[in-house]
Amino acid sequence: MANLILILADQLTPGLSALDGADRDTDRIVMAEVHSEASYTNHHKKKLILLFSAMRHFAGQLEADGYSVHYQRYHPDNTAQSLEQVMAEQIKAHQPERIITTECGEWRLHNIISQWHETLGVTTEIRPDTRFIATKQEFADWAEGRKQLRMEYFYREMRRKTGLLMTPEQKPEGGEWNYDAENRQKWTGKPPAPAPFRIEPDAVTQEVIDMVEKHFGDHFGSSDDFHFAVTAADAEKALEHFIDYALPCFGDYQDAISDHEDWLFHSILSPYINCGLLDPLAVCKQAAQAWYAGRAPINAVEGFIRQIVGWREFVRGIYWLHMPEYARNNQLGNDRALPGFYWTGDTRMRCMHKAIDATRRNGYAHHIQRLMVTGNFALLAGITPDEICDWYLAVYVDAYDWVELPNVLGMVMHADGGYLGSKPYAASGKYIQRQSDHCKNCHYKVAKATEDDACPFNSLYWHFIDRHRDQFAKNPRMTMMYRNWEKQKPERRDALLKRANYLLDNLDSL
Repeated sequence: MANLILILADQLTPGLSALDGADRDTDRIVMAEVHSEASYTNHHKKKLILLFSAMRHFAGQLEADGYSVHYQRYHPDNTAQSLEQVMAEQIKAHQPERIITTECGEWRLHNIISQWHETLGVTTEIRPDTRFIATKQEFADWAEGRKQLRMEYFYREMRRKTGLLMTPEQKPEGGEWNYDAENRQKWTGKPPAPAPFRIEPDAVTQEVIDMVEKHFGDHFGSSDDFHFAVTAADAEKALEHFIDYALPCFGDYQDAISDHEDWLFHSILSPYINCGLLDPLAVCKQAAQAWYAGRAPINAVEGFIRQIVGWREFVRGIYWLHMPEYARNNQLGNDRALPGFYWTGDTRMRCMHKAIDATRRNGYAHHIQRLMVTGNFALLAGITPDEICDWYLAVYVDAYDWVELPNVLGMVMHADGGYLGSKPYAASGKYIQRQSDHCKNCHYKVAKATEDDACPFNSLYWHFIDRHRDQFAKNPRMTMMYRNWEKQKPERRDALLKRANYLLDNLDSL
């Protein structure tokens, strides 16, 4: 009897564990464009295009490799159909011995698939996702007994395990584990940022673009100028482009923000890594080789590798260790609704407008824009975690629940009470001024705090500090902030809080 092998949209990898031992003569691969999965949140149009096109290309490659593939394309008459119903139809038609799949990246869907042996009446084998460096159990073993988890220590374990940037004596290359202190330069236009990697849409992708515009036209974002890779071969070219043209400067300017450049020196590889078109360990090995070959400095290569084998693996471990309870965290008690300009970009705050507009056009913004602009504002304004987490999941082409939720709920919003990060990433407008050239083009004045044209980040920062005194006053990393707050004259503190309260009552008019 044959097996049904289910491959999901973020599992577009020939070496996927679900394909191990697959019999090309009898087993049947199932892939489906299902309305419920495409629309359970307001997914960016470019994300839908990327995944639908990449799925279609991957299915074609599997068929060329001799597999039997049932590929269900999106059909507007099947909008009520779920992935479970697709599998039920295939079970009825083929009477398989079992369903085989690789563990998915979302607790919601994992919970559904885990019950298929009962709901569908067929043995369901869920295999580990071997594309990650650490298994769920490895992370759980590392985390056991630790009150707080710190990525830096986990990252060092991953470096040792992989041998990335390690000497034969198991010491870090260059003598340091982390070169982050060297990666905070402001970009002033030189050296010039390279043009982003582009792949023009082929006939398959163009067909998907037309379909998304027709049936998902009300979703967030623009489908114009779609230029992402949709095959593994083209994703490899994107990796080569990054290493050749952007990696040498990636480290120096990875925290920089520009008023004129969307991409700067960032890799824009996360969309391909997270859907399976690129293997994360292979990507890191190529970056490390660039350092050994003298093609990129160690601060750039180490910083890039840390994002993948450190942070990416770390947040995945936290997600699976604590879901579904983790998603319900709101330890700062936030209850404010997400302002409408997060969906439109219609705000006079230059940094927010530029970050949201780039997100609308590209389905992408780099990590500092996500953390220290749109995220920082949500933190200072006290936006409810559910709403801001759903926004991040919707608007980015590389967003999946396992990576988005810990990053936003834990790192951005500090809603887990400091489990993921030792202090909140709260900052005034001075941080944005230091890292970008937005402020000189802004309606608001970053040098002001209480006036009508003062940068909103400034008074909102002090309001955040004041209202969360009970949570943070004893945090050793925030002692200086509270000392500075107490040093200010009472009338100055009152003016700051008055300005902040006005802003909080009128967020949508900013």
